[in-house]
Amino acid sequence: MPAAAQQRTARSPRLSAGILTADLTRLGAELAVLRGKARWAHVDVMDGMFCPQLTLGTPMIAAAAATGVAVDVHLLVTEPGRLLPEVVSAGAALVTLHAESTRHPHRALQELSQLSAERPEPVLRGIAINPGTPIQAVEPLLELVDLVLVLAVNPGWPGQSPAANTRRRIAAVRAMIAEAGADVMVGVDGGVTLANAAEVASWGPDVVVSGSAIFNGGDAAANLDLLLDQIQSAPVRLPVPS
Repeated sequence: MPAAAQQRTARSPRLSAGILTADLTRLGAELAVLRGKARWAHVDVMDGMFCPQLTLGTPMIAAAAATGVAVDVHLLVTEPGRLLPEVVSAGAALVTLHAESTRHPHRALQELSQLSAERPEPVLRGIAINPGTPIQAVEPLLELVDLVLVLAVNPGWPGQSPAANTRRRIAAVRAMIAEAGADVMVGVDGGVTLANAAEVASWGPDVVVSGSAIFNGGDAAANLDLLLDQIQSAPVRLPVPS
């Protein structure tokens, strides 16, 4: 395993804070609480086809990036390659597309890599898989990504708890990355709450995505501190994948 990957397994996960449930009428103030604490502001872009929900697209990415917070864009859309140029131009620092969303994920990631190379600051590239997708779907793509995002829920249906197989899948993805000799982060997204954040962090991800735990009512700054405390204090227990 590369030294950088070994170091990642030993440190607390970084937080990508989902902003879908933030008060979008006061986005600057909402995202201000993330500065110096969350690594990214996570923007879900949904087209109502890949998953049931429909959300804002590049205007939201640009507005979030204008606040000075690094933006993590999660493309839950069919054929994401068509959106990559405008998503990158809008200021995304990390762009994740789904293995299931296109017939040609390898080509889409090649295009994202080219767009990244043209930017002053490289754009991190991610590939995501839904709970029912075999992890082997991302193995041919490891040389083109910086992050494998393991979804713990089926995207587009709110209120789900993490799927029971998520911990095992995170460990299996990490083992696959190590076997390939790649230097790639592993993330988890979906169903992370204040009640289960410590448990999710103990599964060994490098990145945890959570939004409603922060912005879905109450004091966002206090919720963020509590969530980070849960994530950063959790002991990592990596299971051996079967």
